[in-house]
Amino acid sequence: MADQYWLQQAARWIDTVLLGKSWQSIVKALVFALCLWPMARLGFAVLFDPLALGGNPAETIIRILGDWTIQYLLIGLAISPLRSLTGINHLIAFRRMIGLFAFAYACAHLLAYLAFDRLFQWREIVEDVIKRPFIAAGFIAFCLMLPLAITSTRGWVMRLGGARWALLHRLVYPIAFIAVLHDWWLVKRDLTWPMIYAAIVMLEMVVRYRPIQYLLKRHSPFHHNIAGR
Repeated sequence: MADQYWLQQAARWIDTVLLGKSWQSIVKALVFALCLWPMARLGFAVLFDPLALGGNPAETIIRILGDWTIQYLLIGLAISPLRSLTGINHLIAFRRMIGLFAFAYACAHLLAYLAFDRLFQWREIVEDVIKRPFIAAGFIAFCLMLPLAITSTRGWVMRLGGARWALLHRLVYPIAFIAVLHDWWLVKRDLTWPMIYAAIVMLEMVVRYRPIQYLLKRHSPFHHNIAGR
């Protein structure tokens, strides 16, 4: 019971103090910097340490950007379940930022493929999409991300209405699934990370079901904290 009490107090402190109005802008700036760090590190390697990118720099760049796209998608999907289970309601303030970073990395991933792998040879790109399933899956995932990025603002929530906006943004689940499938088909030997990504996506989809949410909240050490809000 003592451990549960301290967990509840920690969650309350994170929600009301660390992520409250006084500190939230600072924490957001730190999260923004952390999200930008992989891109900055990759840019530094391209400009000043190209040998760090290995024997095939183009493939390395494309791969790194794709991995971070999936990882930010999964982090964004985890925010709502974590908020529900812990009662840290201010986590929701970071979901849009994480989602937009996922889209930014997806744009960079696509641009790197177009520029470095295909040199903007559009006929070859179209043939790739038609003949190679993992390329087609990547393009489908990116196209589905576009409306979510465009409609991520409060103005679009007002235009579409809350219910329709929420329905549209449920596309993030098939997007994550297709992105993981794209990665799975791309990797030829070591499937460790694609399997981990797939397991996380499945878990995040399962916890969306209300009976599962009820069971998790009931047995969560935070559930008294949640019930009291």
